[in-house]
Amino acid sequence: MNPQGALFFLLDFVFSAYIFIVLTRFVLQLARADFYNPISQFVLKATNPLLKPLRRVIPGYGGLDIASLVLVVVLIILKTVILLSIQVGGLPSGIGGALVIHALRELANLILNYVFWTVLIRVLLSWVAPDPYSPVVRVIVQITEPIMAPVRKLLPPMGGFDLSPLFVLLGIQLLQILFQLR
Repeated sequence: MNPQGALFFLLDFVFSAYIFIVLTRFVLQLARADFYNPISQFVLKATNPLLKPLRRVIPGYGGLDIASLVLVVVLIILKTVILLSIQVGGLPSGIGGALVIHALRELANLILNYVFWTVLIRVLLSWVAPDPYSPVVRVIVQITEPIMAPVRKLLPPMGGFDLSPLFVLLGIQLLQILFQLR
């Protein structure tokens, strides 16, 4: 790997990790998860330096943390601009609108992938019976329960098997296919 490839990899990782953390903050607030949980505290401390000033300009709306979503979109645009500049040595002219559309599509895909993997991790954890008081398990349950509970009402457990995760995962895949996010 050449130095340019190493820089590309490192920047891609750093941006992707921070985007994941900011998206986690949005999801934690949306799910009304316990903010005293150590995982939540880490997310708060990692995102506050950029989100606190942004919140003064962009307030929440209807219980949604709009500032977090705006920050994710801005980070996706920055990541794309920087990585494109490294890869091709600059940006084509007139790319502004395309960058915003790309960032919004990427945000939608990230949210769907986030929910998909969180539900899948919850399913896998249910098979190994982890400590229910583990901070990680509690956060995962708090994030996924608002999504799985309505499905569980429509399709109650059958013979001890909860099929709601299967239908949630299928629904996410269907949305990604319908909106061509995959």
